[in-house]
Amino acid sequence: MSCLASCCAASTCGLCSTVASGISRKSARLAYCGLFGLSLIVSWILREVGAPLLEKLPWIKSSNQTKTWYQEQAVLRVSLGNFLFFAILALIMIGVKDQNDRRDSWHHGGWIAKMVIWILLVILMFFLPNVVITVYEILSKFGAGMFLLVQVIILLDFTHSWNDAWVEKDEQKWYIALLAVSIGCYLLAFAFSGILFIWFNPSGHDCGLNVFFIVMTMVLAFSFGIIALHPAVNGSLLPASVISVYCAYVCYTGLSSEPRDYVCNGLHNKASAVSLSTLILGMLTTVLSVIYSALRAGSSTTFLSPPSSPKAGTKKPLLEGDDVEEGKETKEKEARPVSYSYSFFHLIFALASMYSAMLLSGWTSSSDSSDLVDVGWTSVWVRICTEWVTAALYVWTLVAPLIIPDREFF
Repeated sequence: MSCLASCCAASTCGLCSTVASGISRKSARLAYCGLFGLSLIVSWILREVGAPLLEKLPWIKSSNQTKTWYQEQAVLRVSLGNFLFFAILALIMIGVKDQNDRRDSWHHGGWIAKMVIWILLVILMFFLPNVVITVYEILSKFGAGMFLLVQVIILLDFTHSWNDAWVEKDEQKWYIALLAVSIGCYLLAFAFSGILFIWFNPSGHDCGLNVFFIVMTMVLAFSFGIIALHPAVNGSLLPASVISVYCAYVCYTGLSSEPRDYVCNGLHNKASAVSLSTLILGMLTTVLSVIYSALRAGSSTTFLSPPSSPKAGTKKPLLEGDDVEEGKETKEKEARPVSYSYSFFHLIFALASMYSAMLLSGWTSSSDSSDLVDVGWTSVWVRICTEWVTAALYVWTLVAPLIIPDREFF
C-alpha cells in the first residue's frame, strides 16, 4: 500500500507546481472543486486495486474479512484524509470577514503547500488503526446525511433563482418558455415513474413496497403543482416540475440500490451496468452540487455571507487620520468584505467527502458482490428518505410565507 501511495504521491507532486502556478484568486473556488474531484478518482482507483495491498499491512489486516471490507477501508481512509483537509481549513477560516485578514490569502493562495498537505494527510490515513476508521465510518453516515440536506437546499435555491430570472424579464416569450419547460419536466417525471413500474414491479410478484414508493413519488409530483398554483401560495410551476423530476430520479436510485437477489428488482440481470451508471450519476451529482455551491457562494454577497461582515458598499474608513497622508493610508487599508463564508465553503467540501465515501462503499452495508457499489437496503432507505425530505422542504418554502409572513423564503 505504501508503494502504491508513494507512486500516486510522486505523480501528483509532479503536477503541483504547474497546476498551482495557474491558480488565480478568481479560480481558487474551482481549484478546490478540482482537488475534491481528484480525491474521488483516487478513492475509486484504490477501491478497485488497493484491497490486495491493504491485506499485507499488519495494522489493517483482519481475520475473516472479505474483499469488500478492504475496499471500504481504502475508500474510508482516502475520505478521512480529504475530510480532515477541508475540516481544518473550515476551522482556520472561522471569523474571516474582510480581505485584509491574513487568512484570506491562505484561502486563495499557497496551493503547492496545500497539495503537499493533502497528499500527506491521505497517506497518513493508511497508518491509522482500524478503530479510528470505524469511528469515522459511523460519523460519515451522519455527515453524508447533512450533505444530502445541503444538496436539497442548493437545488431549491437553483430552481427558485431560475424561475425568478425568467419572470423578471417580463416578456411573453419567457413566460412561454417557463410553461414549456414546466410541462416538459412534468411529462418526464410521470413518464419515468411509469417506467419504474415496469422495472421494479415485475408481474407475478408481490412488490407492494416498490409500488408504494413509486405511487408516492407521483402523488408528490401532483401535489407540488396543486400547491404551487394555489392562489394563496402564488407560486410557480417551474420549481414544482424540476423538483418532481429530481424526486423521480432519487426514487429510481433508491429502487436500483435494492439487493440483486430481491425479486422485485427487475434490473438484477444487469446488476453491473446499473450499479456503474448509478455510481456515475451519483458522483456527477455530488461534484456538480459542490461546484454550484462554490460558484453560488462566490457570486453573491448574501448567500453564505458572514452575518456580521461589513457591506461592500460602505465607504466609511476603518481608521481616521488628521492629515491627508494618513487619510490616504487609511483608504488603502480600508477593509473589503468577503463575499461569502470561507468556513462554510470548506465545510461543504468536508461533508461531501463523507458522502462520497458512503456512495462508494454502499453506506458500508454488506452487498452480494464486491464489484457492486451503493447496493443494499441502507442505500434504498437513505435515497427514499432524501426524496421525502426534499418534498417536505419544497412544500415548506411554499407555505412558510403564509405561516410566517414576516420572514423571507427564497
